[in-house]
Amino acid sequence: MSSSSTVAPAILVAPSRKRFFIMVLLFITVVINYLDRSNLSIAAPALTSDLGIDPIHVGLIFSAFGWTYAAMQIPGGWLVDRVPPRILYSVALLLWSVATVMLGFAASFIALFVLRMAVGALEAPAYPINSRVVTTWFPERERATAIGFYTSGQFVGLAFLTPVLAWLQHQWGWHMVFVSTGVVGILWAGIWYAVYREPRDFKGVNQAEIDLIAEGGGLVDIQSQTAERKAPFSWLDLGIVLSKRKLWGIYLGQFCLNSTLWFFLTWFPTYLVKYRGMDFIKSGLLASLPFLAAFVGVLCSGFFSDWLIRRGYSVGFARKLPIISGLLISTSIIGANFVDSTPLVIAFLALAFFGNGLASITWSLVSTLAPARLLGLTGGVFNFIGNLSAITTPIVIGFLASGDSFAPAITYISVLALLGALSYILLVGKVERIEL
Repeated sequence: MSSSSTVAPAILVAPSRKRFFIMVLLFITVVINYLDRSNLSIAAPALTSDLGIDPIHVGLIFSAFGWTYAAMQIPGGWLVDRVPPRILYSVALLLWSVATVMLGFAASFIALFVLRMAVGALEAPAYPINSRVVTTWFPERERATAIGFYTSGQFVGLAFLTPVLAWLQHQWGWHMVFVSTGVVGILWAGIWYAVYREPRDFKGVNQAEIDLIAEGGGLVDIQSQTAERKAPFSWLDLGIVLSKRKLWGIYLGQFCLNSTLWFFLTWFPTYLVKYRGMDFIKSGLLASLPFLAAFVGVLCSGFFSDWLIRRGYSVGFARKLPIISGLLISTSIIGANFVDSTPLVIAFLALAFFGNGLASITWSLVSTLAPARLLGLTGGVFNFIGNLSAITTPIVIGFLASGDSFAPAITYISVLALLGALSYILLVGKVERIEL
């Protein structure tokens, strides 16, 4: 009798819900992260006019972020496996935000190029950290929803804040676009450091929530486990994450997925202003519509994927269905080449970006497939290859759009979306964690 009475209260304790607060922290961080990636696209028409920069050099400036962002992914992933997210994210946020503020005072092509390279290098650990945090804090059945929610920050922030930044530029010049976004990041770095903790150290988390996460596949003790083996970088480990076919499926798919994203983060406002003849304030408002569509897409993706798992479908089917469907929908961007009406142009772009949002839970496969002790390194390689598109897309579009027509650039983005869908269909097999 006494033993049953002592067990009953433990059974009745409901899990706390602090993991959803962590999801909100990641959401806000992603909003800031993507504002600092895309603020140059908002400032570009006025900035390049003031400084007399031609389209090819504009493409180089747009790509500067990608050179260092991609190059630092593997070192950044290695750091994620060794430095706690509380410290690493705070330092990275602070430094890339300072570089963003400095962009507001750049007066030449060289200064813009170098500072954008600095922002790219310092943002490199961000998404591997996000993956590390969500794998620590969420069970498998909630993970796609969590990833979808924080990933939506990259779209909803741009959707609602792009018009605000366009207005700031109209009132006070392009310099203020960089200064305002950088200052917000500096403030958030302090907040992240003050608030974030691992599950067992976070105030208000009860044992029931920790058990729920752990029993559902969440790696709640990953920090203590990695602390015990802070081994130096190993080329053997890198070889492991570069030798798996299913990982190459998501690597190449991410490159194609990000190519559409980087069109919207770089050339999209210029496309509307220069090639579609819209005024800047109007284009700022219209530019928000595809981002809203992507926001809807990414939320649908996460909820739908986790709903499929709860209905008994396999993790592989539940994750890959929205990703492949979204990439196929993104090919519809080519429709913009065949219409002249502004509403129809925006409709095709919004549909394509909805598809991009629908496909954007790709990090859920990283957290599911990666070897447990190489979670950060796998995420780094995934983001490295995926964000080579941050280099190639702006440059390729700069050359393709150097004439009077933007149609070849739109076609390029559509073809890559199709190739991304084929990568997931043909290369990614059964979805299960790779055991070493």
